[in-house]
Amino acid sequence: MKNNVVFIFSLIIVLFFVLLGILNAELLDNVSNTLHASIIDNFGWIYHLAIFVFFIFCIYLAFGRYGNLKLGEDHEKPQYSYFGWFSMLFAAGMGIGLVFWGVAEPLSHYLHPPAHIAEASGDAAAFAMRYSFFHWGLQPWAVYIIMSLSLAYFSYRRKMPPVISSCFYPILGKRIYQTPGHIINTLAVLATIFGVATSLGLGAMQIGAGLNFLYGLTNSIEIIILIIAVVTVFFLFSSLIGVTKGIQTLSKLNMLLAFILLLFMLMIGPTAYIINVFISSLGEYVSGLLEMGLQTYPFQGYDWTKSWTMFYWAWWISWSPFVGLFVARISRGRTIKEFILGTLLVPSLLTFFWFSVFGGTALHLELEQGVNIAHIAVNDVSTVLFYMFASFPLGNVLSIVAVVLLFIFIITSADSATFVLGMMTSNGNLNPPANKKIIWGLTQSSLAAVLLVSGGLVALQQMAIAAALPFTLIMFLMCHTLLRALRDEIK
Repeated sequence: MKNNVVFIFSLIIVLFFVLLGILNAELLDNVSNTLHASIIDNFGWIYHLAIFVFFIFCIYLAFGRYGNLKLGEDHEKPQYSYFGWFSMLFAAGMGIGLVFWGVAEPLSHYLHPPAHIAEASGDAAAFAMRYSFFHWGLQPWAVYIIMSLSLAYFSYRRKMPPVISSCFYPILGKRIYQTPGHIINTLAVLATIFGVATSLGLGAMQIGAGLNFLYGLTNSIEIIILIIAVVTVFFLFSSLIGVTKGIQTLSKLNMLLAFILLLFMLMIGPTAYIINVFISSLGEYVSGLLEMGLQTYPFQGYDWTKSWTMFYWAWWISWSPFVGLFVARISRGRTIKEFILGTLLVPSLLTFFWFSVFGGTALHLELEQGVNIAHIAVNDVSTVLFYMFASFPLGNVLSIVAVVLLFIFIITSADSATFVLGMMTSNGNLNPPANKKIIWGLTQSSLAAVLLVSGGLVALQQMAIAAALPFTLIMFLMCHTLLRALRDEIK
């Protein structure tokens, strides 16, 4: 029982939400709406300020006197090659979201920017690209780094269990193995399973939309649940054969398919336009990083900030336990500087180019060719990618590749989450028991399916956002404990 406290209590809480979604979806929806609105209205500024502080803290650690410390023994070499490492970083951290939002987000901002920017204008298009970079770039990865760096340092250098409570040893001492530590780890499990179940549901919906667009297959709840069931079989099999054979292999396949889709779209799309969008947006992003990092548009556009930026910041924080633990697991043997710069820069640059290719192409169709697809992004997010492909030669082939890519991205994310949940609820066991991985895999899939049926997927997403508020405070403390531990080691 002692080693399963977190497992039992977190499983009971998750099953409670499943039952509530089945028995009274309306109540779950009302509670989550009220809680979500209250937190974003009154405490959204905390998310905004926290993300900025986390980013500055990462830069300080990378270029400060602790940068040469290794996440492990001084003589250790990294377990994975750069390609394997970057592939797993990208697949676990951003994969599904980029396929889902790569076209839809820039078009949404273009059509509905903050109040002080004219809708459907050149200024709106520039704003759309700059803020897509902002929402998916350095700041989200800074959140992941705080979590993963703390976990990797205390686990591999201080020889503590790779669970989130270990990061608080400098202030909690042995109480990390008691109730305070159990509470921290249970919150991490809940944030992880809520976030992953939501992404699993959204990803399955987009696969369903793609199959409907390509083959006229009815995009019904039954079909989406069938997709979730098929995905579950694949990710459980991958999870059971281990990180190196399962997740790493699928992540490399993901990267190859993503590059093929990206390069093909670059070649058949408006290539020069895309490159100009990338350069211009990158320049505006870099030059405006400080302003965007602190700008909430309180006088004009605050509702837009709450709906998009603050929502994203809370979402990345809610995902940080899952991605942080996974990234820590695959990053042993790297120096702090190498870890921070690699995790910050490489996935961010890939993300920027992805948005430039897909978002830039969509904006070109809208602005230069009069193809009215922006309204689709607002009305039906899951299908706009396929409508964009339909405007080009071999559009059906591109759609098929995108569906396969999305399918594998879902498998790798769910696979990674199953592994991490097993670790979290096994006191940090780097090879968690198969039965726990199976239980968590089935639970997250069941959660996604039940909430899709009951209409409570948005409610679940909002609960994950609400869970990010206490986690924000936990991450501030994590910065303090990490810095304190580093100072104790290098005086």
